Amino acid sequence: MTEVIDGKLLAEDVVTGVKKATSELVSATGITPGIAVVIVGEDPASQVYVASKGRKAKECGFHSVQHTLDEATSEDELVALVESLNADPAIHGILVQLPLPKHIDAGRIIQTISPDKDVDGFHFINVGKLGTGEVETAFVPCTPAGAMIMIERIHGRDLSGLNAVVVGRSNIVGKPMANLLLAANATVTIAHSRTKDLPALARTADILVAAVGRPQMVKGDWVKPGATVIDVGINRIPAPEKGEGKTRLVGDVDYAEAAAVAGAITPVPGGVGPMTIAMLMANTVKSAYHAAGKAAPRF
Repeated sequence: MTEVIDGKLLAEDVVTGVKKATSELVSATGITPGIAVVIVGEDPASQVYVASKGRKAKECGFHSVQHTLDEATSEDELVALVESLNADPAIHGILVQLPLPKHIDAGRIIQTISPDKDVDGFHFINVGKLGTGEVETAFVPCTPAGAMIMIERIHGRDLSGLNAVVVGRSNIVGKPMANLLLAANATVTIAHSRTKDLPALARTADILVAAVGRPQMVKGDWVKPGATVIDVGINRIPAPEKGEGKTRLVGDVDYAEAAAVAGAITPVPGGVGPMTIAMLMANTVKSAYHAAGKAAPRF
């Protein structure tokens, strides 16, 4: 039987650990983990994400603040806000919701965030730490960090002798995912749109991670029998069976086909998605522990 990896259940485990770590930190030091979320403009999807992050932060017992800025906010104004949050000792995590309006250079904003408060894991210092194997001291991007916990639940923390194929080379998921797998001793291949005979390469994977943003691209015959399949994709496709104009969410993997072959698989929705916000909370409490001069718990 194929094991369906329940992201909601695993995310609840992480959040339970975060709540415990928060309570212990407050009791020992009086320091409450603080997170600041900055949103510019009124992108509907961003509004939903920001609201869910705020709710989860409060559930974890954090000091949570939100800065909602007008679409016309200048780049320099946003930089000034980020710098003020860098200097605020009550804030341990800073998250600037992407995408930003076109007149703002997102790269400049991300690099303005203090690496010690970069709970998204996008600052070059955290990218460099992860790329050189300094996983314990880096803030790891939340989606691959969550996917890695799912892989560990199936295979343990030492992936020696296992082949991993990551389909997708983005800076947000593909590259950090590959670095995490390497740090756990897997043999890793990064595949992408220019890869020759991608299905044949995918079939070599004991661990197959799909992160390309193409609905149901990975078919059942791409999957090695018994492999672990981690589907990072979230795509909305037409669902005429639900009625005119209706849609449904699918991943980058053809779930029905792959589940018939895989040993373990993540569903969409309910797989990697819930883990992303949980790992944002974990990174924030880790930052607060560092600020207090204490060893951070591992989730």
